[in-house]
Amino acid sequence: MWDWFVGLSPTMQTLLATLFTWGMTAAGASLVFTAKRVNQKVMDGMLAFAGGVMIAASFWSLLQPAIDMAEDGPVPSWIPAAVGFMLGGLFLWGVDKLLPHLHPALDQTGSESGKRGAEGIRPESYRRSTLLVLAITLHNIPEGFAVGVAFGMVAQTGDMSQLIGAVTLAIGMGLQNFPEGTSVSMPLRREGMSRGKAFWYGQLSGFVEPVSALLGLWLVSFVQPLLPYALAFAAGAMIFVTAEEVIPGSQENGNRDLAAIWLMIGFTVMMILDVALG
Repeated sequence: MWDWFVGLSPTMQTLLATLFTWGMTAAGASLVFTAKRVNQKVMDGMLAFAGGVMIAASFWSLLQPAIDMAEDGPVPSWIPAAVGFMLGGLFLWGVDKLLPHLHPALDQTGSESGKRGAEGIRPESYRRSTLLVLAITLHNIPEGFAVGVAFGMVAQTGDMSQLIGAVTLAIGMGLQNFPEGTSVSMPLRREGMSRGKAFWYGQLSGFVEPVSALLGLWLVSFVQPLLPYALAFAAGAMIFVTAEEVIPGSQENGNRDLAAIWLMIGFTVMMILDVALG
């Protein structure tokens, strides 16, 4: 199976990897068929775990390779990492201000009503289901882009150890996509939406990952000098999402200690995957 995967084109490798991450979003959304609700502590723990995975992946899978690749470049190796990292965060900050969305964590207890807590331009003009899907879509843009850039790095260098690292990154992104699918489908089901429709909206948010991954792959394939900046850009975008939404969402229901422990577990799992396999 591995030999078959190695023989594929970078585009097919990227597509298959992000179809897996999309599938994990769908798997999380499918809980709507088996449960009426997810225990709040379980949900907060899953969100915190996702945050830990994203933080670890941002360094070991993205920032560290960006610094390593820039060592022989025309500027100090920290410049591409620093510039790309900040640009990634600023880009997601801008998208966060423009894209109408509703933080999924606000709806876990069912206590929120209307569109209180919605952000972006004219969120009141959109249906609740649309705002929830757009929120997770916002999360998935940098995740898919990161996977695509990682496979683009393999295409540029031909280093098989980096291919293992790219696959490891996709596995990590898949693990943290599971609670994101759940965080869309379960609130919609509680509001009376059918199970099938709630699942549809939950998995739909993962569709952006293959698209943004292919964008990242093609970008660095055509403009190789941008690769260290692109890796750091993806890291900055992921850290912004983690700090702005994932970590606060995991703690706002009072389970702060639990969330902190699961964030550390997620970080440790992704660190082990990256260091041991990549």
